[in-house]
Parts: sequence; C-alpha cells; structure tokens
Amino acid sequence: MRILQYAAAIASASLFAHTVAAPTESVPENPSRVTKRSAAGGSVAVPAKPQDDPSKNKYFHEPGGDDILGHYDSRYFHGVVSYDERTDTLTHMIRAYLNFFREEGLDTWIAHGTLLGWWWNGKMLPWDWDVDTQVSGATLEYLGKNLNRTIHHYVSEDKKVKRDYLLDINPWMWERERGDGMNIIDARWIDIRNGLYIDITGLSETHPDVAPGVWSCKNYHRYKTSDLYPMRESIYEGVPAKIPYAYDKILTEEYQQKALVLTEYEGHLWDSAVKEWVKKPVEKKDTESEPT
Repeated sequence: MRILQYAAAIASASLFAHTVAAPTESVPENPSRVTKRSAAGGSVAVPAKPQDDPSKNKYFHEPGGDDILGHYDSRYFHGVVSYDERTDTLTHMIRAYLNFFREEGLDTWIAHGTLLGWWWNGKMLPWDWDVDTQVSGATLEYLGKNLNRTIHHYVSEDKKVKRDYLLDINPWMWERERGDGMNIIDARWIDIRNGLYIDITGLSETHPDVAPGVWSCKNYHRYKTSDLYPMRESIYEGVPAKIPYAYDKILTEEYQQKALVLTEYEGHLWDSAVKEWVKKPVEKKDTESEPT
C-alpha cells in the first residue's frame, strides 16, 4: 500500500475575524422523556419521539434525496451550482472550518471520502459534493452548549474571498444511538450563500461496559481508540489538518484496497505527473454525414 507522507502542520495566516453568536436551539420540549447516553459518556434526558412518522423528527433537511440535491441544506438552497463553483465553495469551506477549530483548540479530523482525497494528494476528490469531518463526543457536547447557531466570518489568505458560515448543531446530538435514523448527522458547517455544507459527526464510546475502547457514530462506523489516536498532523487543502493514526486501515475497511489504487473514477483520471485528478476530455461526436 502506498503511503503519502506530508510535512508537519505549518503555521498559516489567520482567516477569521469575528464569531457572532445567534440564539441557541435547545432540544424540543416533550412531556414524555427517555434517558440516552450523552455524547461524552453518562446519561442525559432527551425527548421521546413520536412513532407514527419518524421523518417528522428529522432536523437537517435537503431539497432532494439524490447525490446532487441531497448535498444542500434546504434553508440556503437557491439552485444547483456549477462544477467550478462547487469546487471553490468546498475548498474555502474546509479551510475555514479547519482553521477555526484549530484556533479554538477544538478536536476535529477529516473522514470518509474527504480522508480518501487526502490520501491521494491532500485535496478533495473533485467529484465529491460535500466534506466529512468527525469530532469526539466531548467536543460535540461543547459545540452544542457553547457554539450552536453561530456565524463565522472568513477571509481568505489573499483577502479576495469573504464568506460567512453557520455552525448548526442538531438538537438530537445528545442521542448517541442511531434511533429512527433521521438524525445521524450531528452538526453541519454551512455556506449560507448556496447551502453546501460539511457534515460533522460525533464519535462516542457508547457501550464502554461491553465494548470498551470502541468509538462509533450513528451510521454504524466503528473505530478502536488505537485507530484514531494519536492523531497525525498533516495538511489538507493547504491548511493544517488532523488525520486518524491508522488512516490506511480505516480507508481499506471502508472502501477496500481498490480505492487506493484505482486511477479512473467518476469521469476523472489520476495524473501521476501533476498528482491531480483531472476531468476526462469530453468525446466529440462526429456530426458529418456518411458518404452516400
């Protein structure tokens, strides 16, 4: 297996000006309450959900369920963006996110397809529609209590790009089991210009009595403590980022070995000379009539 090695995280220019707090959304009131394990361990009371229509419990909503519309937040969706705008949006969004968490001393790392993109060249896979990150249960709990519904102002290093992002914490982040499956995403970092977002999921040791040292999210991804820690310091999209310790094991288990060697995928080719995924050229159809 090929292993990419990146230089240790380097200092980068500060990209944020201010953080403005908006009203925090608490867990909805319900006279019938049940006890669930909290994000950081222990128990916390959360509302019991109605069983007739689980979709009513869903917090984050998308304008559609396919690979395209399913990657926008409905509240800020104004239409599908172009390939170039999507790339620009996601690039600045992950830079803003990673720098903010680092500046605040909050633990986060990249995951899933985002981690696979790092393995290839330290960048996003160009066909991805969103970015995936993970946080510890303790960090998730801190976000819910202190930073829910906050707007974060971003200025790029060259001062040419200025954007605002909403950090929105799902009120059901306190429920650490999958439940009805409507709220497996614990939080999002959303570009409020077009609705594209970063999915943030928390990992918690949900069953320390029978499975100590096993950390899981609500979408059945499970990791051992030794898979995650100690985190590696690296670079992603030009800014410092944390990478799970056993990243090669994690990627192989999630995507199989072929994802680490396949050089053609989703209309893109891997160019080893420049270490980039490039779009395959569009084949031109022959419009000339055949001779009679």
